[in-house]
Amino acid sequence: MNLRDLEVIPETTLRISPRLAEDAVFDEVVLAGDWFVRTIKRGEFVRIVDLQGNQAVDTLFYNAHNYTDRYSAQDTIRAQSNVYLTAGTKLISTLRHVLLTVVADTCGRHDTLGGACSAESNMVRYDIDKRSMHACRQSFLKAALDWSAKTGREFNKYDLTANINFFMNVPVMPNGKLSFEDGVSEAGKYVELRAEMDTLMIISNCPQLNNPCNAYDPTPVRILIWDAPAS
Repeated sequence: MNLRDLEVIPETTLRISPRLAEDAVFDEVVLAGDWFVRTIKRGEFVRIVDLQGNQAVDTLFYNAHNYTDRYSAQDTIRAQSNVYLTAGTKLISTLRHVLLTVVADTCGRHDTLGGACSAESNMVRYDIDKRSMHACRQSFLKAALDWSAKTGREFNKYDLTANINFFMNVPVMPNGKLSFEDGVSEAGKYVELRAEMDTLMIISNCPQLNNPCNAYDPTPVRILIWDAPAS
């Protein structure tokens, strides 16, 4: 892939999907604090719906046939000259493949710099007593181990990498620091992606209670998948 052929993406782009929920071949609600894992086949469309608003959805993406080839925040940001993800963004892997393209987005922008919460970061950022609180990194690990057990393919904590925080508002301040702010999403807002290659998707529906990324009240999200269009 020639990264010079990729277009510069505006900070925020709204785009409505033509796909109807009743035509989806897969439809599942992921509860607050729960995890989800599934392979999205090439050409399929996957939509993540923020059911009640202001719910951060931490997500990992991998080449389904080579887990060492995974989403790269650095390459994605560099290719589009934009630190936020929005409609038109191509999610680029560490081996410079385009994993998925954001084809529709009614929220407007998403974070890929803030990372995933963990027991360690909760203690550092908030209080030593927050260690026992559930965090996204634990959900990612549970999903990875469950997927490994089901498929027989090795997949563990060493494969956890940079993630996307769909619907999460993490502005980059003038001094270069990140700020975790109130969300910009509302009930029913969604982001939809088209898989450009077989892609493994792992979601942690963020359980964070210590900052406004979930409005201090984690809520469910909905996952819909549509088949690739007939050729």
